[in-house]
Amino acid sequence: MRLIFMGTPEFAVPSLERLIHEQHQVVAVYTQPDRVAGRGRPLALSPVKKVALARGLPLMQPARLSPEEKERLAALHPDVIVVAAFGQILPPAVLDIPPLGCINVHPSLLPRHRGPSPVAAAILAGDELTGVTIMLMERGLDKGPVLAQAPAVISPQDTTGSLTLKLAEAGAELLAATLPRWQGGELVPQPQDEEKATYSKLTAKGEGEIDWHLAAISIWQRVRAFQPWPGCYTRWRGKLLKILEATPLPGEGGLVPGRVIAVRYAGGEPEPGEAVVGVETGRGVLGLLWVQLEGRRAISAAEFIRGQRDFLGAELPSPR
Repeated sequence: MRLIFMGTPEFAVPSLERLIHEQHQVVAVYTQPDRVAGRGRPLALSPVKKVALARGLPLMQPARLSPEEKERLAALHPDVIVVAAFGQILPPAVLDIPPLGCINVHPSLLPRHRGPSPVAAAILAGDELTGVTIMLMERGLDKGPVLAQAPAVISPQDTTGSLTLKLAEAGAELLAATLPRWQGGELVPQPQDEEKATYSKLTAKGEGEIDWHLAAISIWQRVRAFQPWPGCYTRWRGKLLKILEATPLPGEGGLVPGRVIAVRYAGGEPEPGEAVVGVETGRGVLGLLWVQLEGRRAISAAEFIRGQRDFLGAELPSPR
């Protein structure tokens, strides 16, 4: 097939590489403009741009899909436009260009978790199952009919980072299997059930600060959902203390949200990998496994309390 690919982050890379492997004719790759990486540092290239440059593919980086850009797109005469986390909304004039439409690789089982952060939303919601959807794009946010779906189990260890990688590979596989069937007229697009639709939202940096009045299981979900960005953190001695890995534990009666305690086990000593220190919450205890104090390296919570003896018994603050 003659196609245009639109994508930006790491999630999009397996789909682009799979299209190249399947010997589709990628006539152009669209990705977001280079971003400033930090003070005094060079511009950061998107993961998709790096692949396009390495493969010698025609590369476009418009800040927006202007009328002039739409004409350039149309002049490429694509059979289909494949989109995977591009980062821009495609205007109707672009959606109408390819005869086989614009196909999106979305990391959720639509209509659940439409929007910009479906992977984090699935973890925050406590879902045990998510997946990938190949859909035809229409006007509206992720509202188009579905061509194919594949489920994926969310493990208790999954973070947004690890789950995104799994779904990226699953999406590439499903895309490769779906495109020839769609071209061959074998698929009937299935409308989404609007009554079952839910929406995710962009995560703000400040959402990572832990409110210890929440239930331990909710905080645990946030630790996983906000990894790698923005990360979950609390404050200790005026510095940020990142909670990199945690586990929810039972706890009843007399809990003081934010109070640090030693974790006791009925069998005596904890097993390897079990929490030895926890923080009381609004319901239950959050066992700490890996932490990182501002300006320091990441270490196990057990090592942290060996160097910070007065951490036990401290009361960690919640956002005001």
